[in-house]
Amino acid sequence: MEAPSAPPPDLHSLKRALLSVSDKTGLTEFASALHDRGVELISTGGTARTLRDAGLPVIDVSDVTQFPEMMDGRVKTLHPKIHGGLLAVRNDDTHAAAMSENDIGGIDLLVVNLYPFEETVAAKADFPTTIENIDIGGPALIRAGAKNHGFVSVVVDVDDYDQVLSELKENNGATRLDFRKHLAAKAYGRTAAYDAAISQWFNRTLSIDSPKYRAAAGTLKQTLRYGENPHQSAGFYQSVDTRPGIASAEQVQGKALSYNNLNDTDAAYELVAEVDPAKTAAVAIIKHANPCGVAQGPSLAAAYQSALKCDPVSAFGGVIAVNRPLDGGAAREITKIFTEVIIAPDASAEAKEIIAKKKNLRLLLAGGLPDPAAEGATVKSVAGGLLFQTRDNGRMSAADLKVVTKRAPTDQELEDLLFAFQVGKHVKSNTIVYAKNGATVGIGAGQMSRVDAARIAFRKAQDAAQEAGEDQPLTQGSVAASDAFFPFADGLLVTVEAGATAVIQPGGSIRDDEVIAAADEAGIAMVFTGMRHFRH
Repeated sequence: MEAPSAPPPDLHSLKRALLSVSDKTGLTEFASALHDRGVELISTGGTARTLRDAGLPVIDVSDVTQFPEMMDGRVKTLHPKIHGGLLAVRNDDTHAAAMSENDIGGIDLLVVNLYPFEETVAAKADFPTTIENIDIGGPALIRAGAKNHGFVSVVVDVDDYDQVLSELKENNGATRLDFRKHLAAKAYGRTAAYDAAISQWFNRTLSIDSPKYRAAAGTLKQTLRYGENPHQSAGFYQSVDTRPGIASAEQVQGKALSYNNLNDTDAAYELVAEVDPAKTAAVAIIKHANPCGVAQGPSLAAAYQSALKCDPVSAFGGVIAVNRPLDGGAAREITKIFTEVIIAPDASAEAKEIIAKKKNLRLLLAGGLPDPAAEGATVKSVAGGLLFQTRDNGRMSAADLKVVTKRAPTDQELEDLLFAFQVGKHVKSNTIVYAKNGATVGIGAGQMSRVDAARIAFRKAQDAAQEAGEDQPLTQGSVAASDAFFPFADGLLVTVEAGATAVIQPGGSIRDDEVIAAADEAGIAMVFTGMRHFRH
């Protein structure tokens, strides 16, 4: 199609508006203000009834189209007299002639928000109900009006009503082209996010793991000051995932969260959720997305003290997650050193009062724990594309383990092995985690060599012991977990040197026999999981 002979005007007056909304928040006030400016109102179904009930004059879409709504409202706005009014380029002579010949009036303002598909999915509605909440006419209207932003202002967000009215006041009943362009950009973002949610739901419902076309979307929750570094811009977007966590959390107090705060807090909360709060309290201390201490205990305060002992130096300025409502005892312990963020399912009044004395300390209450076994997906951008994968929701129980050495682990060793492997799932690879009595005592994270990961964890355990005034490294009498198999026996031998008495690893190396033989010679127990937990 040839471009119009003239560019659209900067200012375009609003004379006629079409309103069709699912969310009627602020609708009557907005429509009243439009009516007061002499704008003619066209509307559909429930929106029209709401406006009439408010005493406003409304023209039904069916009166414009001379065609009744039908099929339970599925067909009402898909008509040339509506889409022609939205798509007509007003300063194009052929478009103007077509409008005149076919009695099509221009629509200058479109106000549409869509059927609540995302909310329907979140409510776990059945398949037919979810399908009925897929809006067809709404996205078609929005896309048409946004394409013709030279002459149409498209509003898809109730939060923009006041901004539109301010624009009309400043420009004597007209909107500026730049304003209409920004509305159009937002409109296309909304329809894209809406279609992405529908696509994701279909893929999940039908167990389609690798669809040919993949869409991901979110709604802006927070504009961040910057990204990982000050020269990077960033924003926090909430997806349709309903798992409790940082996106659902209420920030009770403290400074605005940064990109790194959010990343670390998410890592901490996902980790601590692995521990069933009905069985034991648990605390995770995170620094730069890696745990520097994780522990279980009879209370949150006891668990925190054990977690802190693992690496008190790194814990300074860290992020802390707890798996039970934060109580006063834990709050008192945590606030003894500088901490950036605390996230919990809830908090007692006493805990909030204690935290309030540290005005810069962020306290987030998520309302629940994320289910570590829940399905979901992760996405990472790469040059020219996206990497999608399902969440690592793999979990181990004692029944899943295979004892491969002459000596089987004791009950206490077995408990600590499962705990250490669980923590290792949340540590950057290559990973070695030492644990003892339900607490980490040494963590080696993100190393190119598994041997180095084992050595670094051992060295940090020696430093922690010195800090605590103990003669032996904390790893003495511990167990060790490896997130992937030992390719050689050398990494395992470092864990023996560190004082580990049992090891858990996935197995699967072509040299498993050599590693098993080395474990037997050292007199330690070793179990295979058959599942690895790489984390990059």
